Amino acid sequence: MKSSGLGDNLYIAGFNASGDIQALGNIGGGPALLNMTGIDKSAYERIGGLRSGQFEMTTFFNHVAVTGGLHEKLAALPTADVILTYCRGTTLGDPAASIVAKQINYDPTRADDGMLTFAVSAQSNGYGIEWGQQLTAGLRTDTAATNGTGIDTTASASFGGQAYLHVTAMTGTDVTVKIQDSADNATFADVAGFSFTQVTAAPASERIALGNTATLRRYLRASTVTTGGFTSVTFSVNVIKNSIAGQVF
Repeated sequence: MKSSGLGDNLYIAGFNASGDIQALGNIGGGPALLNMTGIDKSAYERIGGLRSGQFEMTTFFNHVAVTGGLHEKLAALPTADVILTYCRGTTLGDPAASIVAKQINYDPTRADDGMLTFAVSAQSNGYGIEWGQQLTAGLRTDTAATNGTGIDTTASASFGGQAYLHVTAMTGTDVTVKIQDSADNATFADVAGFSFTQVTAAPASERIALGNTATLRRYLRASTVTTGGFTSVTFSVNVIKNSIAGQVF
């Protein structure tokens, strides 16, 4: 089904930047093409090389000194890795793309009409861009430990997977977000090694990964648990279920 880009979201290191993004210029990546053409060929032969990814965006100026607006997040130009997730729609199971990246600029442009916008580029670091499915409908808010609704990934696979978490708000002591799987969308079980680190404050973000031979069954869901209790947590999960051996390297 064809659709527009209306109703999309963008999360940056546990911050919901969606309302301050004017445009996304490039969400892309993939393997570099290595030229392996022999002299006996009349057309190029290529193989895949190193994977990469990038997010390029135009942002509005939103300065909130006390609680922190988008300007405070981006103007810091952090040298550490930043996790970004783009949600194509905000319905459970919708596509999403995530990267672990370095933010390399924050460049303002002031137009003749007074419009002030900033060009921002985030370049992947250590991993390429990863497209998956949303285990939350955009941002999900739980007020107690909750088992989410499962999504259908059509079949079981034994090639591992990756997942990205953004926690944008939290009130309480702690929460742990974990991914569970099921063969029938009725009986779910924890996936070993597919739980995020316990979160005690927001904002927070993380990437986790399974081994490339781990099995993920057909249905997946995101669940929250707690040891000390929480009254509210707002978060997003993007899960990538590898469909072939060696999909991530």
